[in-house]
Amino acid sequence: MFRKDVPGVLFTETPDADEIPLVFDSPHSGTTYPDDFNAVLPLARLRRAEDTYVHELYGTAPVHGAVLMGAHFPRIYIDANRGEEDLDPALLDGAWDRPLNPSRKTELGIGLIWRLSPPGDPIYDRKLTVAEARRRIETFHRPYHATLKAHLDRLYDRFGQVWHINCHSMPARGSAMSEDGPDAERASFVLGDRDGTTCSPDLTGFVRDHLTGRGYDVAVNDPYKGVELVRAYSDPARHRHSLQIEINRKHYMNTDTFERNDGFAALQGEITGLIQALAGFVRARLG
Repeated sequence: MFRKDVPGVLFTETPDADEIPLVFDSPHSGTTYPDDFNAVLPLARLRRAEDTYVHELYGTAPVHGAVLMGAHFPRIYIDANRGEEDLDPALLDGAWDRPLNPSRKTELGIGLIWRLSPPGDPIYDRKLTVAEARRRIETFHRPYHATLKAHLDRLYDRFGQVWHINCHSMPARGSAMSEDGPDAERASFVLGDRDGTTCSPDLTGFVRDHLTGRGYDVAVNDPYKGVELVRAYSDPARHRHSLQIEINRKHYMNTDTFERNDGFAALQGEITGLIQALAGFVRARLG
């Protein structure tokens, strides 16, 4: 396995042999908080936004021939799973130099640069300068996207098809900042393919059937359909498939202390089994 680090930004691990066109990325498990963040909330409050340990759960991906990459920076600083135009102009102290298109995520306070921290607390007591926002995009967001795209394009050029698994975790219940609201109890896993537009149905069905066969309850596109990273790099008609997987954090961590719980090792083994199954799925389609 080969590992490449861009300190504070991202890491990539690639297999040393028998590579297949399968890429796992974890954009939200970063825990390196930049010095220029200057949030008014304590770190423990900010960390509620993390998909802590997700990259570790998928850590065996290169052993099975797949690429694994992830962000070092936290999503609450800048969110790699948003488009550059998904920015709240009210956060900025001046005019942006190109059109913005704030989404529902931005309305909820969780766009490209988050305004609120769960369960809804303001992150800043000031406006960000335009220069700050640009620096976050250029230093963190763009390199993450460029690296993921490069791996997907390289594998697609080699094999003529590629599969991308976008890896996340989620709180056990919804909140005032989520589409499903504060009373919603969530499944063990949620698969998102943006209503069947980012991958072939057989990929979503394969992952769903594998997980339900292991005894987990699985929802599809409810409440998470997938956001920018599966939208931007998928084209099922051209054999480019992207699927988002959300794991319920109750299975592997204490969300108050951010420590791994007693279920971590067992879930890590289950995810390794899923990776192995997906590797077999991909190899079967390579002919």
